[in-house]
Amino acid sequence: MSEVVAEAALVEGKTQAGVRYRAKDKTPRSRRSKLRLRNTLLGWSFIAPNFIGFALLTLLPILALFYVSFTDWNAFGQANWIGLDNFRRLFTKEPNFEIALKNTLYYTVLHVPLTMAASLGLAILLNRKLKGVTFFRTAAFFPYICSIVAVAVVWNALFHPEYGPINEVLRFIGIDDPPRWTVSKEWAMPAVVIVGTWREMGYYMLLYLAGLQTIPREQYEAASLDGASSWQQFLYVTWPGLRPQTFFIAVMLTIGSMKVFDLVLVMTDGGPGTATLVLSQLIWNKSFKETGQFGYASSIAVVLFVICLVFTLVQFFVNKRNQK
Repeated sequence: MSEVVAEAALVEGKTQAGVRYRAKDKTPRSRRSKLRLRNTLLGWSFIAPNFIGFALLTLLPILALFYVSFTDWNAFGQANWIGLDNFRRLFTKEPNFEIALKNTLYYTVLHVPLTMAASLGLAILLNRKLKGVTFFRTAAFFPYICSIVAVAVVWNALFHPEYGPINEVLRFIGIDDPPRWTVSKEWAMPAVVIVGTWREMGYYMLLYLAGLQTIPREQYEAASLDGASSWQQFLYVTWPGLRPQTFFIAVMLTIGSMKVFDLVLVMTDGGPGTATLVLSQLIWNKSFKETGQFGYASSIAVVLFVICLVFTLVQFFVNKRNQK
């Protein structure tokens, strides 16, 4: 009997001890929960302003764009649902769509490799310990922050077919019939590409410059000891080391080139004729310069969005395959 009583007392003691332990542990666990909640709310407080701005100024307008593209909205009347009529009209009855698409692709094919090559060359030249290198880096970047209107006005003066300094130099070196640049259907788009490359190469030069400074000097020293030439060092050390920057720059340049607008609008206004008409300006024309066809213009914007998305996905696929 005494053994039974002792065993019961032992069980009761363990139970009370467990209750006391849980009672003591309750306060720290509650504090941890409050601390976790506080950290979560603090994190959301940092994210919320940017997310709200993105939702109101980017996400909702994009969703509205897709809806409006299926309507005949003209900014004043009611938006009536018309299904795919805007897209049928765009692909079958719009004479300028094919022209604008070709010009956009033409600009992109020229602008992307030229800007990448120019910015990489600048980055390699300015990645040296030279006197005044900071000044030259700043000078190379300065066009990117200049007003696009000022840039266009200055370059239009430089490209003037009769009195422009560029054609004066070409005549001086023996070219009797230099290009007429922005007033020529054949040379207007190359002129826009030249200005776009000049303006943007400083920005992408900084990205390449940052990438160059992350490549260890030991790799160049080892390659030099192995007898590698400067070109071989670039090919097998510099270029592989810049792969992340190159991929990012290629994606950003492609998207920016596909939706180029302000430079073309100010320099040539799509002319002469439709020689420099691009998709972004076609959207502008249908929205504001003509009869306010916002539904129809939205369908063009959706097509441009899909084209940019396809190009971006292809670039991601190629980059992923190259990494394997």
